[in-house]
Amino acid sequence: MSDKHDLPKRSSPERRRVIKTIGAVAVAGMMPVAFAKSPRKVKIGFVTPLTGPLAPFGEADKFVIDAMHQALKDGVMVGGQRYPVEIIVKNSESNTNKAGEVAANLILKDKIDLMLVAAAPETTNPVADQCELNGVPCISTVSPWQPWLFGRGSNPQTGFEWTYHFFWGLEDVIDTYMDMWKTAKTNNVIGGLFPNDTDGNAWGDAKFGFPPAINKAGFKLKDPGRYQVLNADFSAQIAAYKSAGCEIVVGNMIPPDVKTFWTQAKQQGFKPKVVSIGKGLLFPASVEAMGDLAEGLTTEVWWTPYHPFKSSLTGATTAQLAESYEAATKKQWTQPLGFSHALFEVAVDVLKRTKDIDDKASIRNAIATTNLNTIVGNVAWGKGPIKNVAKTALVGGQWVKGKKFKYDLVIVDNKLAPHIQPNGKLKLIS
Repeated sequence: MSDKHDLPKRSSPERRRVIKTIGAVAVAGMMPVAFAKSPRKVKIGFVTPLTGPLAPFGEADKFVIDAMHQALKDGVMVGGQRYPVEIIVKNSESNTNKAGEVAANLILKDKIDLMLVAAAPETTNPVADQCELNGVPCISTVSPWQPWLFGRGSNPQTGFEWTYHFFWGLEDVIDTYMDMWKTAKTNNVIGGLFPNDTDGNAWGDAKFGFPPAINKAGFKLKDPGRYQVLNADFSAQIAAYKSAGCEIVVGNMIPPDVKTFWTQAKQQGFKPKVVSIGKGLLFPASVEAMGDLAEGLTTEVWWTPYHPFKSSLTGATTAQLAESYEAATKKQWTQPLGFSHALFEVAVDVLKRTKDIDDKASIRNAIATTNLNTIVGNVAWGKGPIKNVAKTALVGGQWVKGKKFKYDLVIVDNKLAPHIQPNGKLKLIS
């Protein structure tokens, strides 16, 4: 066979020298860099609710992703080799079916190596389910671990193979809320306000939710039953609370429902002394949307600029991260900012400890052995209530009139996390 298309015409001795030289270079593994195989991209999928009623959970994510592009511009070391990183962001649209759909696309079409997801169970659970089904490692956060676990049909004894979660649990928010309530002078009669969704059913569960803990602690609970999400009329619940003499209200609601309930409560003359609502009172934008009605409302606090932590990726403190976010967006810091940042801190740490990027089990094993100090505190699996859950700190907070913004969220209870200092005291709603 002629090799005229492979080498230029030369005399036989010259051709033999060229062939011999090329063969020697190839055998020695010294081919020019131009011919070396470039490493493939490491693909990270990230699902978040950028639109819809849960959009406040994803409000800070564009800022976080931009920061991650900068932090990872030189790639990441995996198994002794540096790989470029591609972050593929998908919007769950605050819809359970959409979250599952985009997760499946990330897995089957984009061929991601690692899935990340942060939001309420309506987003985290279907994404994690797709990962479990397809054998793809997944790290999730920003949902109490019980809705994440039980809402997916598992239990502490069984757990999961591919999906890992870091956040606090219902036991923590129950203890935090009750510790706040004990400092207030009330009649200890509580109105339960739980929606018919994954979060609400977990918070109001008769076995592991608020009802048994409230009764055991000496409080009295009035629970009128589950309401439908995006409810337009809370008159029945308000009437039940007024009849029972409730001076405390506890619940877990999306932001639009909080505004509707509290507006109608004021209109109908229901005046509780303490209102503690999860999910819907977490975000500055949602609280500001309530106008002057929001002052004094309380909620759980997972992250603030006052927390004593810093990023393992950038070295920024919580205060510095919040300041940079406010400077870049002209918006007030928001709690999910810290956890979205921490999610990528954990992901990068996992990849650095992964032995073989082409082996999903290798990535999964690196997740399971994580022990990392992040901007939200220590994240370490193997110490939590189940193998798939790593717990983070929780404190209690109250919205008060702000200085730079309309409202500030101050820490008023740190019983479960004494290393996080309070900067306010609980005041009754005026």
